[in-house]
Amino acid sequence: MAATQSTMLELGTHAPDFSLTDTVTGKTVSRNDFAGQPLLVMFICTHCPYVKHVEHELAKLANDYAPQGLAVVAIGSNDPESHPADNPEGLKAQAERVGFKFPYLFDDTQDVAKAYTAACTPDFFLFDDTHALAYRGRLDDSRPGSDTPVTGKDLRAAITAVLNKQAISQEQYPSMGCNIKWKAGNEPAYYG
Repeated sequence: MAATQSTMLELGTHAPDFSLTDTVTGKTVSRNDFAGQPLLVMFICTHCPYVKHVEHELAKLANDYAPQGLAVVAIGSNDPESHPADNPEGLKAQAERVGFKFPYLFDDTQDVAKAYTAACTPDFFLFDDTHALAYRGRLDDSRPGSDTPVTGKDLRAAITAVLNKQAISQEQYPSMGCNIKWKAGNEPAYYG
């Protein structure tokens, strides 16, 4: 299975804005809705084996840290023409099946994925309470087909540090997964 790595956006980057529809509630959700809160932005989808491998951990992680003030949003940016399971209805079904309690947004234009330089699913971006990028990279070192259990240890350590206003190591490992399924002719310069 071919894999793509995350682009490793520069630490300290301010969270790009977004205003997208939540596939579950139908409400518009914006970055500014989370002003003053640490924010985890995850680019995920329904069909990717890498996402399927970790989706239950993503639900658990969000449930574990929400009471401590972490805001979490997931964004689906794949082209539903080429990958129909990643349409808004498919994202909603995944959220309901797995038990996601966070907004699961649909990025129809793919502009938000480009603004974040999202490259793969899953791709994680953790911002502190000023929305400066504190961590980007992998959930943990588990991969589909490996014997390594899914623990979320890398991302969990970063979230704990952000919530406790502690420094995070700059040695961060890229996430790995299926590439974002770009609409024909809409591929960003960093793709490929």
